Amino acid sequence: MKKNPLWAVGKVFVLPVYKLIFRYKVNGKNNVPDEGAYIICSNHLSNHDPVLLGLAQRRQIYYMAKAELFKNKFLALLIRGLGAFPVSRGAGDGKAINEGEQIVRDKKLLGIFIEGTRSKTGDFLRPKSGAAIVAYQMNVPVIPVCITPNNQKVKAFQGVTISFGKPMTPEELGLKNGTPEEYRNASRMIMNEIKKLRERDKA
Repeated sequence: MKKNPLWAVGKVFVLPVYKLIFRYKVNGKNNVPDEGAYIICSNHLSNHDPVLLGLAQRRQIYYMAKAELFKNKFLALLIRGLGAFPVSRGAGDGKAINEGEQIVRDKKLLGIFIEGTRSKTGDFLRPKSGAAIVAYQMNVPVIPVCITPNNQKVKAFQGVTISFGKPMTPEELGLKNGTPEEYRNASRMIMNEIKKLRERDKA
């Protein structure tokens, strides 16, 4: 499992800080295999989510991040080193899609927030089809993940649970012909699994 050096070093220093501040716990970590390409598909509540998910896994996760974050050269260098790459929201971004596909070809973990943006209330938003499209086009399984704070939002010293579900293959998601309807149905299936993880963690 080859890791970006900046990510590997940063994790050593960041992990104890986040563990202390966010008091997070992880369920289902072993549902992510040690090798092979997978899409890590999570809900999205805060700017801390990519870091929390990265700390919750042994393998590095590579994320699409909004292009505005890359305008600052220093910040761009830092977040690129941590595995992020830019995507222009609200329009088809062929370069970002190609970069995501290359991550999958390299048998790495591609992180996609299924709602496309952060939920300001903590409630689930309508799922986008990006993860289902990549899953179909690249024939790669999706692993649903739910970030569940003890309260509605991810806040310091209030606790948060990160749960990884079992991989879902394109076949299990009903992705046979790559139609818009299949993508919508598959996205709802992924979101339903994420919701089940929250219901379990809230029980």
